[in-house]
Amino acid sequence: MVTVDRATNATGSLADAKHICARAREAGAISWIDAVHCAAHEPIDVREIGCDVLLCSPYKFCGPHLGIAFVRRELAEMWRPYKARPSASSPVGRRFETGTLPYELLAGFSATIAYLDTLGGMTAVKEYERELGARFIEGLPENVTLYGVPTMEGRVPTFLFNVDGVAAADAAHRLAERGIGLWHADNWYCVALGPRLPEQSLRAGIAHYNTEAEVDRLLAELAALH
Repeated sequence: MVTVDRATNATGSLADAKHICARAREAGAISWIDAVHCAAHEPIDVREIGCDVLLCSPYKFCGPHLGIAFVRRELAEMWRPYKARPSASSPVGRRFETGTLPYELLAGFSATIAYLDTLGGMTAVKEYERELGARFIEGLPENVTLYGVPTMEGRVPTFLFNVDGVAAADAAHRLAERGIGLWHADNWYCVALGPRLPEQSLRAGIAHYNTEAEVDRLLAELAALH
């Protein structure tokens, strides 16, 4: 089995999932993709990617806490679902459900999709967020060190960085006093990344409800930190 994050929620970098899945298939391995972070920022086409399994959750894109799995039908039909009988095992999409479905959460999920459709769908969300992301990168002041891809090519608008001479925790608290919320730590499920960084870092994420004015204000506040 070959597993990969489509997008890391630490630096925002995108993996070449299509290439990885193709190489996995050549080696006779199952390709398993974690798309939880990616699904919040761009449309996903499992046929284009060519993956065997892909997982995500609507809580990342304004929906309820649900686990969503795509599994290639031929593979799903081969797997034995570990659950109590007599929960249905057909059609194949039901066999991995443990019992009565969480209908109230599914209703919330349907409402989430309807909401995203009013925005033009995930394609429109991607285009808008990428514009804001490019604005952020291009406007970064000299006192900020960005980790990861330095352009919007090959990434989603999630940014990991430090302010020169200012500890991440101190910067986060000072920005919070100004009404700006950033994460500060050294591990966002990326347990191998934290030790490789010189210190704790700040993380900022851009979503479809953010504005150019908010991006500009964040850049100005970062430039003022010393």
